[in-house]
Amino acid sequence: MPPARVRRYLRHGMLPQLAVFESAARLGSYTRAAEALHVAQPTVSSQIKKLSEVLGLPLFEQIGKKVHLTAAGAALYEACGRVFDALAGIEDTLAALRGLEAGRLRLAVSTTGKYFAPRLLGEFVRRHPGIEVSLQIHNRQALMDRLARNEDDLYIFATPPVGDAVVCQPILANPLVVFAHADHPLARRRNIPFVALAKEPFLIREAGSGTRLAAYEAFDRHRMEPRVRMELSTNEAIKQAIIAGLGVSILSRYTLGLDTEQPQLAVLDVEGFPIERQWQFVYPVGKQVSPVARAFMDFVRAEARDLIQARLGHEAGCRG
Repeated sequence: MPPARVRRYLRHGMLPQLAVFESAARLGSYTRAAEALHVAQPTVSSQIKKLSEVLGLPLFEQIGKKVHLTAAGAALYEACGRVFDALAGIEDTLAALRGLEAGRLRLAVSTTGKYFAPRLLGEFVRRHPGIEVSLQIHNRQALMDRLARNEDDLYIFATPPVGDAVVCQPILANPLVVFAHADHPLARRRNIPFVALAKEPFLIREAGSGTRLAAYEAFDRHRMEPRVRMELSTNEAIKQAIIAGLGVSILSRYTLGLDTEQPQLAVLDVEGFPIERQWQFVYPVGKQVSPVARAFMDFVRAEARDLIQARLGHEAGCRG
């Protein structure tokens, strides 16, 4: 809140008055100021009178046909330069934001998003080095809580919320597959019926995870229940449990990451898989999306497939 001693200035349209005053002081004439501002001379007189009343001091004195600045007027004229310079600086900053020369982007993504979001952010910042970025990684429930509190500029969900309170925009395919140890007996089979999967010990994410929700939805469609052996709080923990031979799991294809091969893991050819999902940008309805956030959304929609999916396809070919 502005200090009490300046609040009165904010109630009287002071900026237009200062513009009129500065012109009259610089040109030394109400008439010349009116001509320069393309207004009537009485308007100049009226604005300066109102400004004097707000400040409680006369700003000009007329001697003969000429007007001269009073001591108060001289001090205000000097201050006008600083005020106008400050406004020019603000405009430069806003222009930079509009032109993506500066600004910030606060992005929050679901846990599997950590395998690709940094790559997208890295390329975006490389193109716009003046942008400051932050990245939050959470499970679906924590992401929902942040969304409800409007803590970030954008959210990327693997399983977005439903309803009219949010805007969702698909950006990238997110196939869900069944992972098992590379030596698992099912790894050598093709067209595996879902019932065979349901007989296997199952590794599942914690409550609140979008991956857990998707896994239960898959079993519900077949009217079956998973034989849950273990609940784990991260995808990495599930990967290590699979490698240890503790069970199988339904996870995003991105859980393997983009750069590191996992020869100890196999993707099972199970009935109904892969389940085709979409990563989606999400933000609250009514949110004023910043120019930087909007530019990032445009960038991702245009570039994500080449930056991410092409990389996945290349690695799949190398492993095949």
